[in-house]
Amino acid sequence: QTRTRDVEAMRRQGILNPESNIQFGEGGAGAFSDGKLTTGVKNPRIPWVLEQLREAGAPVDITFDAKPHIGTDLLPGVCAGIRKKILALGGEVRFHQKLVGIESDGKQLTAAVTETDRLPCRRLILACGHSARDTFEVLCKLSIPMTPKAFAMGVRIEHLQADTDRAQYGAFAGHPNLPPADYSLAASLPNGRRCYTFCMCPGGEVVPAASEPGRVCVNGASPSKRNYVNSNAALLAAVSPEDFPFDGILGGMQWQRAIEERAYELAGGRHNARRLELRLVGKAAKLLLVVTDPAVKADFMRGAIVKFGDR
Repeated sequence: QTRTRDVEAMRRQGILNPESNIQFGEGGAGAFSDGKLTTGVKNPRIPWVLEQLREAGAPVDITFDAKPHIGTDLLPGVCAGIRKKILALGGEVRFHQKLVGIESDGKQLTAAVTETDRLPCRRLILACGHSARDTFEVLCKLSIPMTPKAFAMGVRIEHLQADTDRAQYGAFAGHPNLPPADYSLAASLPNGRRCYTFCMCPGGEVVPAASEPGRVCVNGASPSKRNYVNSNAALLAAVSPEDFPFDGILGGMQWQRAIEERAYELAGGRHNARRLELRLVGKAAKLLLVVTDPAVKADFMRGAIVKFGDR
């Protein structure tokens, strides 16, 4: 409940709690995503995973739907159900235990150190996702071997769900037996890069997903009924370490931060900025960032002219 209040404070007022937000807390970023359960990997364990989610509170439909989906409104409860099962099986869940160090005897790992405790161990799995930047910095300072990797960078595009339905269903759009339509698009660019959509959210919304002060980033989500007026998708292009304008193992992370800081500036210093409109004007593009706040009408905060180069 505390984390839910923190997420709502971000959505409605732009108030960021760096330790409790849409990225950090029980279930990680997944707890406030839309919960699409698709994978390109064929593995006999998939039915077992879906069954565990169902037992934790997910709808039974996920065990047989071709594109299983839980929904932002149901996921926090499912995460709590998984925690209860871990505890019932003898596991332990510790909240507010940020990793600040790792100890070894020179040959063997001996302990993980948090802000409040020292946890003896010989093996340590850090499943920290992409936003635990302070953890990456700790590992870098400890000279833990790491390799910079390529990743995808982009924006969220948002449009009316009715338009998506018409594009996919044609004359049958709006039929009560048809679910909100989704899509997947990809293109090869003249410079050899690929641009593609990812994590399309039918009947959903773009949500503010910043986890650091002075920065803006967004995610997409859909409720279980996918009944919102808009749909959205990430529009991405792959970038590699050779593209990073910053040196070092964490060069890609520093690049992310720089872009998020620029978005924060364009938003007039608001963490809950969510809407980006791109208007082509000749060879340049006018970039307009809009702050979307449920309490007030969305308004244009600031405009900027951005010239697009070869990249």
